[in-house]
Amino acid sequence: MADSKEKDTKKTSAKAKPKKETAAKKTTAKKATTKTTKKATETKKTAKKAVKKTPEATSTKSVSKVLSKKVELRRKKLSVKRKSEGLKVPENYTYGTGRRKSSIAKVWLFPGSGKVKINNLDAKEYLNRDVLVDKALMPLVKLELKDKYDVKFTVLGGGLSGQADACKMGLARAILSMSEDFRKPLRENSFLTRDMREKERKKYGKRGARKAPQYRKR
Repeated sequence: MADSKEKDTKKTSAKAKPKKETAAKKTTAKKATTKTTKKATETKKTAKKAVKKTPEATSTKSVSKVLSKKVELRRKKLSVKRKSEGLKVPENYTYGTGRRKSSIAKVWLFPGSGKVKINNLDAKEYLNRDVLVDKALMPLVKLELKDKYDVKFTVLGGGLSGQADACKMGLARAILSMSEDFRKPLRENSFLTRDMREKERKKYGKRGARKAPQYRKR
């Protein structure tokens, strides 16, 4: 009986030993994995730092900062200009409203020396092109009143071309409200007619309002 008990204890001890060994192996594997993950995270951090320290990244950041500062300074200058250079409208003015596409122009016309302000900026500075400035002031030029009156425009919506057309119509209406004698020359040059053309909507199955894809017979 004693021999059988000794054999059983030996078997149980032999069975218990591999379990301990497997547990130790698991703990070592876990430690190894944690070490590898730590190394991977460290390498990622170092790579990010290296990318941050690269001259290209620093140069792009510095350029963006410089550009943002320049834009802010330009806005401040424009705001100061608009406050300082704004035309004061006297009591003896005439008013007209012009529209073109999605642009609306409010026009104040009064006696002066030929100064023109669009949103409290010079006409050339606002419209950027002489062609658009000439278009906006065409009624005054045709009637030879350019050097006798000052004009103040406030413009909303649309692009520069549409705004120039709206200014032209509003100025013609302001001149008309000043005197009915100007109706005939303004009407002859079609300054008083509203241009109703706007961008036509795109149609389905086509590339634009009218433009269609190329036709294939076969």
